[in-house]
Amino acid sequence: MTQDRTLVLIPARMASTRLPNKPLLDIAGLPMIVHVLRRAEEAAIGRVAVATDTPEIAEAVRAHGGEAVMTRADHPSGSDRIHEAMQALDPAGKTEIVVNLQGDFPTISIDNIRDVLPPLADPAVDIATLASQIHSEEEDLAPSVVKAVGTSLGGRRMRALYFTRATAPHGEGPRYHHIGLYAYRRPALERFVKLPPSPLELQEKLEQLRALEAGMRIDITIVDTVPRGVDTPADLETARHILAKT
Repeated sequence: MTQDRTLVLIPARMASTRLPNKPLLDIAGLPMIVHVLRRAEEAAIGRVAVATDTPEIAEAVRAHGGEAVMTRADHPSGSDRIHEAMQALDPAGKTEIVVNLQGDFPTISIDNIRDVLPPLADPAVDIATLASQIHSEEEDLAPSVVKAVGTSLGGRRMRALYFTRATAPHGEGPRYHHIGLYAYRRPALERFVKLPPSPLELQEKLEQLRALEAGMRIDITIVDTVPRGVDTPADLETARHILAKT
């Protein structure tokens, strides 16, 4: 997997009700979406672009030297949005790997972005993602924390068996906090967006279950830290505090 075969796409839209205009909120002098863009560029794993349906977001990205691509406003998910962006940016089909990086991860580490790619060195893997071991009861019990359940492949790798908002697996042993960063093989992304929502996806409200129910293989890199997503005013203040120090 060479750098010119990897496309990092950051879907961004203004849909948040708890944080209006979320991608453009100021953090340490830059819009949040620009912080994510910078992290992806510094990871240096491939071409980086923001996929958005909002002209103001595209303008902010371009004003800071980034690449933006306009997409339709009616996409049901970020996966659909990055699929349209991939087709627009690479109509010749040269891209082999598409990374979906959430636009509300302004404090994500460069290492975390890079860590999503190694599982795809195995040709049997369709999709790669990340997880980190849970160390607190609060995190363990919170439905907002998605748990990745998998079988160890040795070292820092797991093959995903299930994802759930419940506390799982039952019993003694480690549990893992799933991190919503994905790397798709291009054919896997193309297949995924054509699949209808699956029963477990609708029940758990977790899009990645659609891939598992369709028999696609998802492998996980286990990392040391969970990037802080920004969903609430408190999250925003935490991100501002962290990035003010950098």
